[in-house]
Amino acid sequence: MSQPHHDDHLDRIRLPALRERITTAAAAAEWIKDGMTVGMSGFTKSGDAKMVPLAMAERARHTPFQITLITGASLGNDVDKLLTEAGVLARRMPFQADPVLRAAINRGEVMYVDQHLSETVEMLRTRQLAPIDIAIIEAIAITETGAIIPSTSVGNSASFAILADKVIVEINLSQSLALEGLHDIFIPKHRPQREPMPLMTPSDRVGTTTINIAPEKIVAIVITEKQDSSSTILPPDAETDAIAAHLVEFFEEEVRCGRLTNSLLPLQAGIGTIANAVMTGFINSPFAHLSMYSEVLQDSTFDLFDAGKLDFASGSSITLSSQKGAQVFRELTRYKERLVLRPQEVSNHPEIIRRLGIIAINTALEADIYGNVNSTHVLGTHIMNGIGGSGDFARNAYLAVFATKSLAKDGKISSIVPMVSHVDHNEHDVDILVTEVGLADLRGLAPRERAQAIIRNCVAQPYRGLLQEYVTEAGERGGHTPHVLEKAFSWHTRYRETGSMLPIRSVNIHPTDDLDDVSQQAA
Repeated sequence: MSQPHHDDHLDRIRLPALRERITTAAAAAEWIKDGMTVGMSGFTKSGDAKMVPLAMAERARHTPFQITLITGASLGNDVDKLLTEAGVLARRMPFQADPVLRAAINRGEVMYVDQHLSETVEMLRTRQLAPIDIAIIEAIAITETGAIIPSTSVGNSASFAILADKVIVEINLSQSLALEGLHDIFIPKHRPQREPMPLMTPSDRVGTTTINIAPEKIVAIVITEKQDSSSTILPPDAETDAIAAHLVEFFEEEVRCGRLTNSLLPLQAGIGTIANAVMTGFINSPFAHLSMYSEVLQDSTFDLFDAGKLDFASGSSITLSSQKGAQVFRELTRYKERLVLRPQEVSNHPEIIRRLGIIAINTALEADIYGNVNSTHVLGTHIMNGIGGSGDFARNAYLAVFATKSLAKDGKISSIVPMVSHVDHNEHDVDILVTEVGLADLRGLAPRERAQAIIRNCVAQPYRGLLQEYVTEAGERGGHTPHVLEKAFSWHTRYRETGSMLPIRSVNIHPTDDLDDVSQQAA
């Protein structure tokens, strides 16, 4: 059943024949059948489909059905939550960040495939995954030829729309038409005829500004004014300020040694409070004419623009806090010439990352004494969000930096442990580890040297002393990468059993106590 709209709304559907396909979200959702694979726009809460997924959840409450849902990354507007609660999700990939969905995954109720973000559409394109039956894509408009103009993210939307049998488009009137022209949609050729991506700088444009598909594939158009969800990034604190300061000092030394110039190399930063705070730290640094080649453009991106530090930023989405989002999208034309949004298989492409020499700054959940990093699993078993694009960047970066606060849960957890309980980034891919305590430069170090650098520079007391005891005992047993296997996960086991990684002899010790005090009290 068609839904009437004011003519102003129809101006965004520039191919008149497609205006007949305007319908309600409920009617559009009827195209989704049990067992289908659905590709949905959205990358870190931005540019996601907002109305049809809610109609799907409502329908499933009285007519149960399940789908495989593939997105770019996480969704906003509680879409994953509502679909989970309605029992719609049988399988989900490649990234999520919703607590309700996370709990269902960890209960084994939803099969979650955690993937490197550059790989999903590659696997779809070569039919290593089940084909997309239908794509649901948010757009600001449809052109005279039926091409789709994305909104605040590209993610996997372009390939979803190209590969799907049918496409549903959500035209979002709350998204600014100033976004038109911001996107650069490049679709690589099939292997083995693929040519190198002709991207030589972050500001290069190598594709089209629209997602070009046959207009007859568009089976339904839904009009919405629902806004993107805001990010929940916390402001910098003393610890994140310290992490940023350590990194700035490190980069200053790299410039003094002639390994970098004052404009560094293109920067990538993962999503979240710590990565955003680290990027904000560049505002008061001596560096200038910076560039970004990243996935998500956060508040710090625009803070750096406004501070005159950043010349250009390439990403796959724009995800902002409510206050920053209101300012940026009100003044989007002021930033537009210095921005581009790309498909995530381009923003995260190993060839481009290696070619441009990206400095990648991502967040660790925990790291161990040899530099292995766990980004995804609590106590080795329970997924948090997913690996996202950190693996794409870390493996191929000029410098792979991982940042974390040294302590969690009021000192009951050390983020640096004898052995990580799950490995997302092995020691071969981690160059720099930094906490508020300090920075460990792991380049060119053997495992035993890495352990000493990490313990000395990154670990808070009393865990520093405890890790040194572990390394000493492990070293006596020998090996290139010494471990005490029966104790390697003892900290995780102790936390699970007692609520603290600290042994009984240390439970009354404040995390900032000196090693001498620790030894005296332990005795």
